[in-house]
Amino acid sequence: MPRPKKKRWVVSDPDVRYFKPRGVPLRALEEVGLALEELEALRLADMEGLSHEEAGKRMNVSRATFGRIVQSARRSVAQALVNGMAIRIEGGDYLRVAPEGKNFFCRNCNREWKIPGGYGHFKKCPECGKTIY
Repeated sequence: MPRPKKKRWVVSDPDVRYFKPRGVPLRALEEVGLALEELEALRLADMEGLSHEEAGKRMNVSRATFGRIVQSARRSVAQALVNGMAIRIEGGDYLRVAPEGKNFFCRNCNREWKIPGGYGHFKKCPECGKTIY
């Protein structure tokens, strides 16, 4: 029995979930899937220019695992570009985190707090207990 897959750390969800060739309706296109951790790998390696070692640390995976993730992402993007396919960004095995911590604000009781290096998913207000997103 294989060991459970480690959740990959992702900074944030993208605002845009689809990319497609201009002038072609989405329903007429084939799609390529890109997992959120693959998008994060592209961001770290190609936009920020980080080494696989440093990027792997940021995603909480080994250097080799990061290399496999970014290789898969590049293959999917290349396939879409060469074959005129749409890219659908969704899913994956990830955990959303804030790199410098995350600020939270409760609209119910107006309390503000920060979780250093904290997870980016919802928390409960420590003051009133209301769920905060």
